Amino acid sequence: MIPYNRQRLYRKSVLVFLLMPWMLLACSPAPVSETPTETASPAAEEPAQSTVASSASSETTGGDGSSIQLTALTAADMEAASLPGELSCHFSNDTYDPLLIAKGNVANESSQGVIKVGQYVERLGAPGGFNAMVNGPVFTGRGHTVRINLTGPATGGGESPPRPATLTYQRADGAKMVLEGDWTCGP
Repeated sequence: MIPYNRQRLYRKSVLVFLLMPWMLLACSPAPVSETPTETASPAAEEPAQSTVASSASSETTGGDGSSIQLTALTAADMEAASLPGELSCHFSNDTYDPLLIAKGNVANESSQGVIKVGQYVERLGAPGGFNAMVNGPVFTGRGHTVRINLTGPATGGGESPPRPATLTYQRADGAKMVLEGDWTCGP
């Protein structure tokens, strides 16, 4: 049993964690110029094997006009993340395998995951542990929210069949990108 003071502190911490993306959105400055400035192409900075989300698969809408560049996670990225938990879920499609990976325990109060934006692996968190992840979680991180929406029944057989889903990545400035793929959860 958690002592009363620790329980209150924990509840406040969870509340702040869940409200952080909205607080960042409210505090985001308005764009300075009407036209976005040109930056170096991220493709020129990346290794040839890296896969980056482009306007061909999904467009960035809203925000300051800069595009969202999501990149497939590598084996080294996932190993370095060292996510705690006995069960995992991941989002992937024909282009990105995987784009997001998360782990949690069945009886845990939270789960943790990672997604790669450009060349940076960013950590995410969601309440509810593994059980909550199975049915479409909402992950939050520093300045972004990632929502998994299940769009149909599981396809295929076995213990962990994939389910069709969409991944919506939203930055604090309101920019968002939606990708279609599969959400797979299990051991």
